[in-house]
Amino acid sequence: MAVSLTVLAFLIEASGVVTRALSVQRAPWGNMYEFSTTFSTVAVGAYLGFLLAKKNVRWIGLPLVTTVLLDLGLATTWLKTPSDQLVPALDSYWLWIHVSTAIFCGAVFYLGAVATLLYLFRDSYENKLATGGNPGAFARSVLERLPAAASLDKFSYRVNAAVFPLWTFTIIAGAIWAGDAWGRYWGWDAKEVWSFITWVGYAAYLHARATAGWKGRKAAYIALIAFACFLFNYYGVNIFVSSKHSYSGV
Repeated sequence: MAVSLTVLAFLIEASGVVTRALSVQRAPWGNMYEFSTTFSTVAVGAYLGFLLAKKNVRWIGLPLVTTVLLDLGLATTWLKTPSDQLVPALDSYWLWIHVSTAIFCGAVFYLGAVATLLYLFRDSYENKLATGGNPGAFARSVLERLPAAASLDKFSYRVNAAVFPLWTFTIIAGAIWAGDAWGRYWGWDAKEVWSFITWVGYAAYLHARATAGWKGRKAAYIALIAFACFLFNYYGVNIFVSSKHSYSGV
């Protein structure tokens, strides 16, 4: 029943994204409202895609729909922007390439972050059991439903590693677009800087796992820091920092 309702909600939300695109006659990613609604749609779509591929990811369902509701609440109350045309610098085919890949990467990074956070809780639970501790009834009820900590850690690593090359492409595509729009490929704009910081964060995570052999909690903390950088790049830079990307409007 829960999955069926999630599918229904996904179809309604996806319809909203499509109708927004039809109303503005362009890619519906010109401001934070449009980005947020599309981002949450893609995140749910990625989750359903894993289910369709027979992957055991039902444990993501509750945190996923909770955060999607929060995201949609922010989008429809604080970020709501009337349909409008793009400013000239955004009116480019690179919008379809650069922003679509950024949205997809963010959605998959989000799934990896959820898995990482749940891993930390499950790992603490397993350690407590191993040392003879007695978790509370609520913790036992919730955490027993999760996969083993090792499985959550492996899932997080795999999705982050799989999408990292696409995030690299996103930054490269953005640089090419900047060259077309502003006459320079890199200008240390706040959005560019934090996109690179996010890239460095995930690169450090993958490097630590591949070369230093870091697994478990150490690697998990790096992954969460990298995702926090992604969130700040999206919300913090767009709302609180003045940059060349601010002209698109909140």
